[in-house]
Amino acid sequence: MADQVTEAREVREEDAFDVEAVASWLQTAAPDVEGLDAVPEVRQFAGGASNLTFLLRYPTRDLILRRAPRGTKARGAHDMRREYRIQSELAGVIRYIAPMIAFCDDDSVLGADFYVMGRIDGVIPRKEWPADVPLDADQARQLCLNFIDTLVEVHSVDPSKTALGDLGKGLGYVRRQVDGWTTRFRNAHTDDVPDFEEAMAWLAENQPDDVANCIIHNDFKLDNVVLDKDDPTKVIGILDWEMATLGDPLMDLAGSMAYWIQADDTDELQLMRRVPTNMPGMITRAEFVERYCEKMGFEMSPEKWRWYEAFGLFRAVVIAQQIYYRFYHGQTTNKDFERLGFAVGIIGKRLNEIVGG
Repeated sequence: MADQVTEAREVREEDAFDVEAVASWLQTAAPDVEGLDAVPEVRQFAGGASNLTFLLRYPTRDLILRRAPRGTKARGAHDMRREYRIQSELAGVIRYIAPMIAFCDDDSVLGADFYVMGRIDGVIPRKEWPADVPLDADQARQLCLNFIDTLVEVHSVDPSKTALGDLGKGLGYVRRQVDGWTTRFRNAHTDDVPDFEEAMAWLAENQPDDVANCIIHNDFKLDNVVLDKDDPTKVIGILDWEMATLGDPLMDLAGSMAYWIQADDTDELQLMRRVPTNMPGMITRAEFVERYCEKMGFEMSPEKWRWYEAFGLFRAVVIAQQIYYRFYHGQTTNKDFERLGFAVGIIGKRLNEIVGG
């Protein structure tokens, strides 16, 4: 039996599924059925608030199942076939992809599309760094540098060496993102959160041109990577490719920095922290952006970065609001989503400060 997976918990009642049906399907769909002649124990990963992730624990191997949540979904989101395809293609050009096992679009099995992949065994940082994994300040800094280099590696992939050339719509990504996230926010707005009309207008009026068109992850943060158990400064896996596409790499960086809460941020922002970026040795957002842009050859200034920082925060607001909308309208009973309305207000306050100069 593999080691204990401490971040996996009992499956929420509303997310439960027919385990025997999935096990039976896997025995016919998996290219390697060794160890699959049993009904697995199923646990649910608490991290993440979009697609649902489950651990399928067999006696001799662990697999991961990904599926969309129940309830109304944003248009274009939660596309399991697309997520499976992206990782299958990227596996040939970068080293951080979990083995893809099988994809299922037969509704009779689980009631929705899903896929199964292998589990990368390592350390996944959550809100607090795991107490049983030593990491001093020098190592924390090295982790940050390696994390940046991993993002650079993803952005440096030549899309023509994959079958993902149709993943995006070409140049104009910045404009499409501003328009798209503005529409999504208005569609998901609830009366108990700000309307952010001033911020949305500022983003539209001041948007820069695209700097490049490359493969971007679109949710690149510390709890979406797996670190080496023996050397937790090294990234060995990248998870959650749900929003990956071809687009502007600085927009990917902007999204990542929205979750990088550093040690000297306000107490309010510390409440929003989801990853241990405030630990001794962790670099600041400014240091992160400087190193990344130096590696990628992009010219950057604090005033120019101001727009990207504001966009990243607005995007985080919309993501939180879309999930909170489901709770607000009774489409989910997950109490973890209730606090996202509060998060929208806190992140939005910082957003408005940046927009106001």
